[in-house]
Amino acid sequence: MRMSLRPGTPGRRALAAVANVTAAVVLVVASLAPGVIASGSAVALLRVPAEALIALLVLALLPWPVARRIVAVALGAVLVAAIALAGLDKGYETTLARPFNVITDWAQLQDAYGVLVDSAGTLGALALLVLLVLALLGMLAAAAWAVLRVDGLLRRHRPSALIGGSTVTAAWVIAALLGAQLVPGEPVAASDAVSAAVQKTKQAAVTERDQAAFATAAQHDGYADLPASDLLTGLKGKDVIVAFIESYGQVAVQNSSFSSGVDAVLRKGDEQLAKAGYSERSAFLTSPTFGGVSWLAHSTLQTGEWIDSQQKYDQVTSGDRFTLSDAFKKAGWRTVSDVPSDSTPWDVGTSFYHYDTLLNSQNVGYHGPRFGYARIPDQYTWNYFQQHELSGKHKPLMAEIDFVSSHTPWTPLPHAVPWSSIGDGSIYDPQPAEGQPASVVWQNPKNVQRLYGESVQYTMSTLFSFLTTFDDPDLVLVVLGDHQPARIVSGQDANHDVPISIISKDPAVISRIDSWKWQPGVFPSPSAPVWRMDAFRDRFLTAYGPQ
Repeated sequence: MRMSLRPGTPGRRALAAVANVTAAVVLVVASLAPGVIASGSAVALLRVPAEALIALLVLALLPWPVARRIVAVALGAVLVAAIALAGLDKGYETTLARPFNVITDWAQLQDAYGVLVDSAGTLGALALLVLLVLALLGMLAAAAWAVLRVDGLLRRHRPSALIGGSTVTAAWVIAALLGAQLVPGEPVAASDAVSAAVQKTKQAAVTERDQAAFATAAQHDGYADLPASDLLTGLKGKDVIVAFIESYGQVAVQNSSFSSGVDAVLRKGDEQLAKAGYSERSAFLTSPTFGGVSWLAHSTLQTGEWIDSQQKYDQVTSGDRFTLSDAFKKAGWRTVSDVPSDSTPWDVGTSFYHYDTLLNSQNVGYHGPRFGYARIPDQYTWNYFQQHELSGKHKPLMAEIDFVSSHTPWTPLPHAVPWSSIGDGSIYDPQPAEGQPASVVWQNPKNVQRLYGESVQYTMSTLFSFLTTFDDPDLVLVVLGDHQPARIVSGQDANHDVPISIISKDPAVISRIDSWKWQPGVFPSPSAPVWRMDAFRDRFLTAYGPQ
């Protein structure tokens, strides 16, 4: 015979009590969750949330059950939105050292998903996305149920509810006025969702003003109208490569647990280059981005504008700003872009940068394995470029090449093979299996940091090997990082500075930048000059223009 609990029985009352307590806990925790995420501490739960008080007050004023349900769902959506934004802020601060921008950053989520696909695989990334959506929907349902459940309880005990609600509200107001804290840094009177809404509204207003100022400043460019005869005369006959080293930040060369290994590679590289007849000058540039979104750094260097958001990037690349690649092309160079991480056509490369040739993972003959995000090892990129672009008689070229073996998640990593054995890249087939999967490596920050250091060692030693293996007296390199690595590697107090070096066998090329006071070698010391990255274009065009 089926047993059931009748209304009023002890069992039914116990279940109702459990449900009531659960609803109260869910409502409080959902209201306080944004602060818990922001602080990273459960101590933030020791507060009184204004959102819960407001929600119950609004429902108490509504006599219609349907209206109360609609409002409960809306309030639940507000709480879930605040939780999601807090999560995005935390993720951006951890990776990019800044909060999520509700105006400019939505497009970057698609790029972040692409990195996740490269790290976890398509099925793994899709599963995580589905779980995230289900979790958000579950939180919405739970928050709406909790609001309605607590509201129903208070309606059944109206006199006690009025006394208790008035007392808690008064306590919240007094605590807010006094700034009372049970623990340091956590005010008792909490209003996480309200504060988030205010902060994001202010952020949107500041962003809009910043965009307007950016558009005004972009209208003035003294280099765009220079005749070809006044552009880059100091580099005539040279092949010039702007080599962006992924995630190559100041932390790689200074004051970290892994910098000693990178420093040893750079010192050895200095010796190798000196024996081969090269000279180098190095300094630091302050990047507009941190931990990712590399194209902001690339466009800042090329345009001489401070491009620190996706919206600014979209704005400038939809216009006709004069870039370094434009300057070289106007002055008679053939221009090339090589982005080994790309697998589809890059429209901005032709519509804005006006490159003559676009190389990516699909048109460089690579038939080897992929290494996480890095589809192609840096050594293969150098080798292909040497064989197909630099060798034999050719028109002087300018190229921007992205070297991505040092891209997160820094596993698995390639290792060097004999240059003569590279072929179509199939020689690398066994190498990915020799590394650990990202899901294992990222369980321990020290492992992540160690492998990041090893990735930079590989990339820089490959660069030095390339320069000393293939003798080219007319080659000039501008080698720089795009941004610092993520916080898990850089630490909480890292700046935005990245190393930069100019390398050439021609003393005249180096002497053109003597006034910059950059340091000799490829290893800038802590006292090396530091420029903002947007200053480079103009100073470069001036240094290598007519004297």
